[in-house]
Amino acid sequence: MAHVLVLGASKGVGLETAKAALAAGHRVRAFARSAAGIDLPGDGLERFTGDALNAGDVGRALDGVDVVVQALGVPTRDLLGPVRLFSDATNLLVPAMERAGVDRLIAVTGFGAGDSRDAIGPLQRLPFRLMLGRAYDDKDAQEMRIRRSRLAWTLVRPGILTSGAAMGRYRAMTEPSTWRNGLIARADVAGYIVGQIAEPSHAGRAVVLVR
Repeated sequence: MAHVLVLGASKGVGLETAKAALAAGHRVRAFARSAAGIDLPGDGLERFTGDALNAGDVGRALDGVDVVVQALGVPTRDLLGPVRLFSDATNLLVPAMERAGVDRLIAVTGFGAGDSRDAIGPLQRLPFRLMLGRAYDDKDAQEMRIRRSRLAWTLVRPGILTSGAAMGRYRAMTEPSTWRNGLIARADVAGYIVGQIAEPSHAGRAVVLVR
């Protein structure tokens, strides 16, 4: 069993990943500014209150962990302004992991980040750019920094996220010719991530996840 640091563990994919990792028997350090409010069962949970843009917080959170899951998000209201969270946090995290000797990073970005942007359908490109362009420009920078690192990384690019229970029926696509958009439950993204913790079959790959 691994000791897993989940950055952004208070909501969304991060919360679902913490829940799934605990269910699989892993120890979880759940990192968030609002970590005290994380309501998950399990003796293996450690709530760690911290800021992903604070070097001291990140450095302390890396102590003794085996795997880092980076699952940061920004509020919808912030998408129309400049977005720097993803790249700024990654520019801090990657060298901190290298210094700490923590080799494994699973980073959740999204379909449309990096070279998967070429797979966006023609009818989706304009609304994608208008609504998510600034955030995904920053996710591009995030992915580039991770790729330049010495870490054993996996880039997880889910499609359109939905709520609800995991279905266990989704495609993990690593070949650009197969990439497409689609729906996927946050719980299924978490299931994929926890599977990669146990068996890192996609280290050094970017993976698109859809049903």
